[in-house]
Amino acid sequence: MNWAVERHVGSATTFHGRAMPDPVRRAVWWFEVDRPAVALGSTQKPEVIDSDRAEAAGVEVVRRRSGGGAVWLAPGVVTWVDVLLPADDPLWHDDVSRSARWLGHRWVEALGDLGIEGLVVHDGPMVRSVHSDLICFAGMAPGEVTLDGAKAVGISQRRTRRGARFQCAVLHEWNPQPLADLLAMAPVDRHRMVSEVAAAGVGIGAVPPSAVVAALMARLRSG
Repeated sequence: MNWAVERHVGSATTFHGRAMPDPVRRAVWWFEVDRPAVALGSTQKPEVIDSDRAEAAGVEVVRRRSGGGAVWLAPGVVTWVDVLLPADDPLWHDDVSRSARWLGHRWVEALGDLGIEGLVVHDGPMVRSVHSDLICFAGMAPGEVTLDGAKAVGISQRRTRRGARFQCAVLHEWNPQPLADLLAMAPVDRHRMVSEVAAAGVGIGAVPPSAVVAALMARLRSG
């Protein structure tokens, strides 16, 4: 299958601001942030982040056009990949609750090729927790990938009539503390939240992001 791939390095704000192309064609956009960032979900208010703390820590705060909860992005912590799919593609599914499952299976195959075993695609309905509206990895959406019940690959999507942009975050390590430190909440509430979401995510380890992207491309192109 014909999939184009692009690599970008820079600001999370710049990348999230990229418009969907017209027409949409199969493509993979691999992006590496050049400094830590928090990507807020499409419906989150900026006030969930303590802007003074974020500025003092040199953390960029950006809003994405997909998903609900915040995602921590930092070099070496997450491999961030956007997968673009046109609406007339054979892989397209009109049912949003099923539309990312094909991609979840490609991630399982790709990471399996890198020796990461035991990955499972979440085929059930959306799973929410008390913290999932605040932190993306505290919940589970159809098509996302788990390891021993914890989320390893998050997938959110932005859809238009032309196509979809699936935004994928592959965890290399899971530590909710850096994100929690920037949330506008009382210290006692922050501490409680960190302990409650400690088992929600799981990293795949020190696999080079280039290897992750190469494995995904191989699986996408093989059908």
